Order: sequence, then C-alpha cells, then structure tokens
Amino acid sequence: MKRKLRVAVLYGGRSGEHEVSIRSARSIMAAMDPAKYQILPLFITKGGRWKPRPLLPEPGANRGIDVVFPVLHGTFGEDGTVQGLLELAGLPYVGAGVLGSSAAMDKEIMKRLCQERSLPVVEYVVMDRARLSVKLVEERFSYPVFVKPVNLGSSVGISKPKNRAALRKALGLAALYDRKVLVERAIAGRELECSVLGNDDPVASLPCEIIPSREFYDYEDKYILDRAQTIVPADLTPEQVEETRRLAVACYQACACEGMARVDFLLEAATGRIYINEINTIPGFTSISMFPKMWEATGLPYSALIDRLIELALERHAAKRQTRYRR
Repeated sequence: MKRKLRVAVLYGGRSGEHEVSIRSARSIMAAMDPAKYQILPLFITKGGRWKPRPLLPEPGANRGIDVVFPVLHGTFGEDGTVQGLLELAGLPYVGAGVLGSSAAMDKEIMKRLCQERSLPVVEYVVMDRARLSVKLVEERFSYPVFVKPVNLGSSVGISKPKNRAALRKALGLAALYDRKVLVERAIAGRELECSVLGNDDPVASLPCEIIPSREFYDYEDKYILDRAQTIVPADLTPEQVEETRRLAVACYQACACEGMARVDFLLEAATGRIYINEINTIPGFTSISMFPKMWEATGLPYSALIDRLIELALERHAAKRQTRYRR
C-alpha cells in the first residue's frame, strides 16, 4: 500500500489577512483526499506563535513533513519570508519561491517587471510613508484615483478617493499598512481574473469576471457582504479570452512565479484595453474564491487541483536537489 504524504498546511499568520487565511486553509484541508494525505495543521497566531509545533519531525518519528502547503496570505507569508524559511529547512512547498513571492507581493516591483517586458499596467506613482504628497498625485492624475499599500492583499488598506480631502485620508490609511504607498489612475471598466498553474511551462485557466456590489471590489465585498457577482467563465470575445490568458502567463513568468498564482486585470471600457492589475501568489481558497472556481470551469476539479499543486511542489524540489551549492 502506498504511504500517505505528510502535508503540513501552514495558515493564520501576522498579516491583515489572518482570517482569510484560516478560511482558505479549512477549505483546502477539507478538499484533500484522506486516502492520499496525512494533514498536519500548523497554525500561526496573530502574534506570531506557531501551534502546535514548528516544522520539525516529532521526537522518535521515522520521518517528518513531506511537503508544506503555505496558505498565508499577505505579509509574512506571501512575500518570500516563509518561503525563505522553508528553503533553509530543505522542505518542498507549494507555490512561488522566494524571488517570485517577494516580487509579486510588491506592487511597484511587479509593475516594473511587467513594463520591462512591455506588458500593460496602469499608470502609477509610488511614495514613501514619510514623504506622502497630495501635490504629486494631483499633478499626475485626475480624480478619482486608487491608493494602495504596496505590500498587502485582499484589498486591505485600499481606497478610491474622489477629492483632495479623501486623498489625504486614503494616503494616511495606506501608510498604516506599508512603508510604500502606490497611487494609480482609476480605470472605469470591468474586473477580470485568471488563474495560472505550473513551473517551467505554466498554463492559464479560463478567465472570470467580478461584478462588485460596492464602489470597487474591497475587503468587505470579498469576504463579508456576499453580494458581489462572479461570472465563470467571463463573457468575453474569443480574442479577449486569448489575450487575458496570454497576459496572465506573461505576468507570471515576468515575476518568476512557480506553482500557482491568480492574475487580476482591468478591462477599460473606453479603450477596450486589458491592463494587468496585480498578481497573487497565494490566492484565496475560500468557498467563494475564484482561483479554484476558474480551474473547475477549465476542467480541473478542486481535489485534483490540490493534487497538482503538491505534485508541482515535489517536482520543483527534486529539480533543485540537482543543483550543486558547494565546490
């Protein structure tokens, strides 16, 4: 009888997306085939305490963890920090590596990498927390604009100010969550998403469309109100579908991602142009999350998606073991 893989599901964490992480982890663990996997839940409190134990074999155990499934959204989980710990521990893990995680998490770096490959991103400015400037924003853009912490997800700390007073407040809010604040031109149009899966040869799912119930798809709309509409697959022309999938893979590769990611897009109504908005290397896996739903619409069921992600983690780890690190 084939032995079960011991999978450590790492969740919770210190970021503002702690509660979302818990919901995603519960969904993943419920979908994992108990005939294939022995699940080892590893919870990190908001204060950074690990429960029930760190990533070490139990005393007297013949073997420890076979693979880690990080489900830590946002800071201290999706930004390369935990990935670095797992690299030091020599453990296979699901999702992007240190470089891909940190590059994708930083909205400014992600945009720069996309621009270097001539991929379309919305015009933006970035300011340091200590040098926030309303004047700079007003010189570059007309209202409304979007104001975001550079390193965070789930729309935490994001605002859409429509005047100077609202902009001042938005800048202060975003600066609470990160040392860098990004301001970009607001796009009037449709919000699209596309999932990507793979290591060296990534593939994209069919895209979906999000129809927010509020001014934009904010944290409350994503996780609390349950009023936003989702269309899977999105009602797009074949050409728009092909372009969205192409851009999703191109963004994924530009940011050196592996394993999985979800790329978010804006389809501008006035021009018909598709802009890359963000890329998320540990996308949501809750009951309403679009990453697994898009793969289901593309023909890959949830449980098979989990299997594939674990396979990709083990494949990458095996390939890395062929690398020589000393003379």
